[in-house]
Amino acid sequence: MDQITDRTTVNGKKSRSRVLEMSINGETHEITVKPRVMLLEAIRDKIGLTGTKDGCESGTCGACTVLVDGQPTLSCISLAVENEGKDIRTVEDLADGDNLNFLQEAFLDQGGTQCGFCTPGMLMSATALLEKNPKPTRDDINKALEGNLCRCTGYNSIVDSILQASDQGVKPRLL
Repeated sequence: MDQITDRTTVNGKKSRSRVLEMSINGETHEITVKPRVMLLEAIRDKIGLTGTKDGCESGTCGACTVLVDGQPTLSCISLAVENEGKDIRTVEDLADGDNLNFLQEAFLDQGGTQCGFCTPGMLMSATALLEKNPKPTRDDINKALEGNLCRCTGYNSIVDSILQASDQGVKPRLL
C-alpha cells in the first residue's frame, strides 16, 4: 500500500502520515500512522491487540517481543513503517480462542507466568526457539531468552516451562 497522505494539524503545520497494510496474526489491517510510530504503538493503539506489553520503551526488557517473519523483534524500538508487508505474530496468535497452546499450558503448569508482565515476550521468544529447535537444551533456552527480563523469578520456572513444552521429560509441578 505505502500511501503517503498530507494533512493539516490543529496548529496549522503539515504532518505526513502513511497508510500501511499490515499482516498481524494472519489478518490484514490497514492503518494510518506517522513515520515515527513504533510497531508496539501500531499493534496496541491502532489495531487493539493489547497482549504485547509496553515495558521500557527502549528495547531492554523484552516485554514487547513479537515475531516478525519468525524472528523475535522488540516492537518498542521497531518502526511500524519498516514492518509493512512482513508477517507479524503477537501473543494473541498462540491460543485458539479460549484454548491455550502447549507452550502457554506449560507456563501455567510450571509457574512460569509469575506476575505475567514479561510473559507475552517470553512466550514469543520461546515460540521462535521451539519453531527452529523443537528440543532445545537449557543453554539454548537461556540464549533465546537473553533479551527478556523477568523481575519476579530466577528464570528456572520459565526454562522448565519451555522444556516441558518441548516434551523433554519435565513434568508439571503441583502448585
